[in-house]
Amino acid sequence: MDAALITVGDELLAGDTVNTNANWLASQLDDRGVAVGRILSLPDDRELIASHVTEYGAAFDAVIVTGGIGGTPDDVTMEAVADAFDRAMVATELTRNHVEHRLARIRERVPNHAGDLEIDVDAEAAIPAGARPLLNDAGLAPGCEIDGVYVMPGIPDELKAMFGNVAEEFVGDRRSRFLYTVEPEADIVPALAEAGDRFDVSVGCYPDRSEKHNRLKLTGVETDALDAAVEWLKDATDASETPVSRNW
Repeated sequence: MDAALITVGDELLAGDTVNTNANWLASQLDDRGVAVGRILSLPDDRELIASHVTEYGAAFDAVIVTGGIGGTPDDVTMEAVADAFDRAMVATELTRNHVEHRLARIRERVPNHAGDLEIDVDAEAAIPAGARPLLNDAGLAPGCEIDGVYVMPGIPDELKAMFGNVAEEFVGDRRSRFLYTVEPEADIVPALAEAGDRFDVSVGCYPDRSEKHNRLKLTGVETDALDAAVEWLKDATDASETPVSRNW
């Protein structure tokens, strides 16, 4: 399984908000064996978002789009996905009931401000026609899934809760193992290249100055080949499966 991530928001491109969603999602997918082939950040531009959803939807098994899905003027993510599939935005009975339930809960928690909650329930509950609703148990507006494109909130806590409800749908066959070495990166380049070619695995080397070692990540789809590559590299270098350090 391969996936693409699209994170939407002017605030991301301006540097006003750190894009933790992309990092978190990529880690979650990698842990589940899914190859993340693209990570793209886009402004709150409805036409641009729709264009990339169409492109990535055709190229990848799954696309996760995160961004504003509520009712403020810059929340155009859901509408853009509807445009990509040429669908109207509609509120379903399920999404409408859920938004009303969440609003009632909010009013219970902040009764002194209940009168300030002037929410257009139908607008808040709207998703592309025919899409599968993804209810927002940590927020208000629902997400959705349509033909492998998942639309989720940009607020990290809401995103994590919603992804948790569909995480089992993301399953790939990639596996990774880690090694650690104190040898200078330049000295082990030939061994890393040979391991990748010989065993058909990808090999990444990531220097970590704080831990004073290099972390090697080997990734492949065949468990036997991956294990063989790990053992071969342990013999060819000083790499081990236990983190080591030295004074650089």
